[in-house]
Amino acid sequence: MGRRKQDSLVEDIAELAARFHWGVGVALAILSYLVLHHFAGLPTVATVTPGEIGAMVTTTVFRSVSQIFQYLAPLPFLAGAFVSAIRRRRAGELHDQVAADGSDNALDKMTWFEFEGLVAETFRRKGYRVLEKGGDGPDGGVDLVVYMGSDKYLVQCKQWKTRQVGVAIVRELYGVMTAERAVGGFVVASGDFTPDAKAFAMGRSIELVDSRKLRRLVGGELPAAQASATAADPKCPKCGSAMVKRTAKSGTYAGNQFWGCTKFPSCKGIINLGGAKE
Repeated sequence: MGRRKQDSLVEDIAELAARFHWGVGVALAILSYLVLHHFAGLPTVATVTPGEIGAMVTTTVFRSVSQIFQYLAPLPFLAGAFVSAIRRRRAGELHDQVAADGSDNALDKMTWFEFEGLVAETFRRKGYRVLEKGGDGPDGGVDLVVYMGSDKYLVQCKQWKTRQVGVAIVRELYGVMTAERAVGGFVVASGDFTPDAKAFAMGRSIELVDSRKLRRLVGGELPAAQASATAADPKCPKCGSAMVKRTAKSGTYAGNQFWGCTKFPSCKGIINLGGAKE
């Protein structure tokens, strides 16, 4: 999504902290205070030689700055933590509302920002770790990066009420997936997708989630990327963990699909689709 007009450093730090769990912002606030408090308490040197004057001036200035910023530096982290907590709470409320609302227009009642929060909360409740990329417009690039174990997935949200999501959006996501070496991707829409978009996504590790499928996910259904790692699918021959389908990015078998362990890279067990185990 598009970036706002030039922000201040304080606003940038607060917004970055807001993308993570609120506990991360609180931890960074405490850490910044402790580090600066340490430097603020550096002892004053009583006597110095001529050769040490430069170092003494630097230390004195740094100590003086630290005495002030030990109280100021934690503030943007705390602000980001507060925003994160509010966003999480609101996203949870939206999730529960949509789960309880069986009407077809349940998703039309929210803004694009609320829609993105709902999608993030849905992935969290399915067991994914979610990083919100942030932004201030209703469309543009990747909105969420989600992880299942070590597997990375990219998510693009489209809260379009009047038209279908076209193939250009899906093709754009696929290009970013390749560049960032993501295992798969999701395009989540409040409406539907064009036939060309659906045809392009087939066989490319991209799941198109329309309004009907999103409501089912909110209600408890697993997304296809995660469902592929259920008990019905093979277990890792090395550690016994669940496996997911992946596509080889390079080498002799580039483009071919195989089963890979969800604990990769700590476990490198694979099963070729032909059945060979490694």
